[in-house]
Amino acid sequence: MLQLRHIILTICFVLLCGTTLYAQRDRFKAIESEKVAYITKELKLTPAEAQKFFPIYNKYNDEMWALKKAKRGSTATPRGVKSFNGGKRDVIAFDAKEVDIKKKYRNQFSDVVGQSRASQFFQVVEDFNDLLRNELQSRRGNKR
Repeated sequence: MLQLRHIILTICFVLLCGTTLYAQRDRFKAIESEKVAYITKELKLTPAEAQKFFPIYNKYNDEMWALKKAKRGSTATPRGVKSFNGGKRDVIAFDAKEVDIKKKYRNQFSDVVGQSRASQFFQVVEDFNDLLRNELQSRRGNKR
């Protein structure tokens, strides 16, 4: 009887975790959709530009996420980032790699939207992140 109860509790726990992960994934997709809409609006992308721009953006976003995960230590250190003092992460090297990625993609973005809007893209992303952060803080403030 105790073993059956243990199995049922384990199954319930697994289902609860799966539901939570699914809900988080949905929230992330919704935020990413809002980000794409915000970028499109702020950079005044035409449909033709957006069609060329967002595949490049997706690659950029994937590289930045991988770098940030590695910086936090949750994945292997990417090529071009060195370790020091017995394998500790060199934060400055991660920041330099981030700048290198931004420069690389700014050049690719400029082929689609021109140099000015390609440079503006990074400010637009920062602005979106600030809006998101402020929204989260205001929601947390309303719960108290």
